[in-house]
Amino acid sequence: MPTTPPPAPPDAWRAVAVALLNLTGLGLGYALLRRRLLTAACWVATGVLLLVALPADADGVPGAVLAGYLLVLVLAAAHGAHLGYRTHLARPGRTPLAALLGLVLLAVPAGGTLWYRSAHDEAVQQALVDRLARADRLVAADRTKPYNGARSDFRQALTVYRDIAVRHSGSRAAHKLPDSLHAYYTTVAAPYADQEYCDAIAPLTYLRTVPDHLPKSTLGSLADWPDDRLATSLYECGTQQIAVGDTTNWVSHFGDLMKTFPRSPQAAKVTPAVDAEVRSEEKAIASQACVAVEKLNRLNTGIGELSAAAGDADGGLARAAARAKRSGDDGAYSCGIEEYRNGDFRSAQKTMTDFVAGHPHHRNRERARKIEIAAEVAQTIPAAGKKLPTTASGGSITVTVKNDSPDDVTVLYTGPVTGSFTLKGCGSCSSYSMYETVLSTFKPCGGGKDYPQRTIQLPPGTTYFVHKPDSGEVTTAGSDTAKLRPGYIYTECAYTTRGIGSGA
Repeated sequence: MPTTPPPAPPDAWRAVAVALLNLTGLGLGYALLRRRLLTAACWVATGVLLLVALPADADGVPGAVLAGYLLVLVLAAAHGAHLGYRTHLARPGRTPLAALLGLVLLAVPAGGTLWYRSAHDEAVQQALVDRLARADRLVAADRTKPYNGARSDFRQALTVYRDIAVRHSGSRAAHKLPDSLHAYYTTVAAPYADQEYCDAIAPLTYLRTVPDHLPKSTLGSLADWPDDRLATSLYECGTQQIAVGDTTNWVSHFGDLMKTFPRSPQAAKVTPAVDAEVRSEEKAIASQACVAVEKLNRLNTGIGELSAAAGDADGGLARAAARAKRSGDDGAYSCGIEEYRNGDFRSAQKTMTDFVAGHPHHRNRERARKIEIAAEVAQTIPAAGKKLPTTASGGSITVTVKNDSPDDVTVLYTGPVTGSFTLKGCGSCSSYSMYETVLSTFKPCGGGKDYPQRTIQLPPGTTYFVHKPDSGEVTTAGSDTAKLRPGYIYTECAYTTRGIGSGA
């Protein structure tokens, strides 16, 4: 008696039935052939797939796992068909019925696949919604941060929005995207809402680049949303900076406004704003002359830079620059007086020297020259600067000034009248030693020589003299305070000391 049943006659339908039953993933073809180990192997393969796939998530089943499982099914079907071709089925006895059963049971993996696909799609949708929500929370958390500190978060959120808009345009998250983008724009531009216009420029400029990353159909009206706000911020920030004399930034911001939004209402207000600032500083000359003059000079420079950078179609900027220069030049006279009254005689002298040189026909040039002389005298004799000099000249008292020095000497004087003149050097004279000047017998201009001299008429009162040799600087020895009284004739003598300077 044989140990195994004789092989069944070949049957193609039986092979098909076993193959179909094995394709269910449950090894039913092997079960009908009573191949328990192979049946168990199919169950294990299906169990591994279910462990990996469930619960369904957005990542889905790894491709390698899915490919491996499909390979197992194909091999099981092919191997089952080979075995079933010559092996009796345990049940059902009829081969066509087994094939029909295999076809029916294929609905199980097919239905499972459809269910899993639906569950996976739902998981993907929820994952996108969650991802969008995380990006929204990231943006919301940066509402109070400075733009520079939040910039990387804004860019990260924009990457999420772009991915949803471009790669998942039909998702539930994409339908929520307009609200997220509106919140994104208002959060990034928060400084504008807070009227912090200078701080708003950088984030609004950034928002104008967002259409480069997102479809315009997604943005809608947000594509142009930053434009008017940026124009306003550039204008308002520029007006704030021009008021405090921040030349570099107001020129830059007004220039950007006029170049980027040339036809905007804000750009049309730039020239009037600049002109108004010039007029404001003109009025300030009466109370703070030097500060106003400095600002006017900076305005003149800045307006020229703005005109060169952004253009000046109607010539308004050119007119404002000319006004600033003219007012600044005229205001220099008032600044010199202000410095003189504040005791800053060195600055007052320089200011008036520049004014006299730059304004040969100005109505105040003569007095400016007097103040320039008095300021120089006051640097050696501070008492000389107690009063501003006038344009008065002449007087009833004769004062003769002689030069007992080999150098040309400029004589400066101020008091009731102010003036200066230069005496040529004395060819037969020489400088005195310091020792000679302290002797009781020291009498300059007493040698009977033909000293270079000049006689002037001065009014009564105190006059301050400074003798300034062309070869050296003024020292305290080169000054004299003369109290002039009627009925007297006065003589001043200029001389020089070796190694020190001049004396009187």
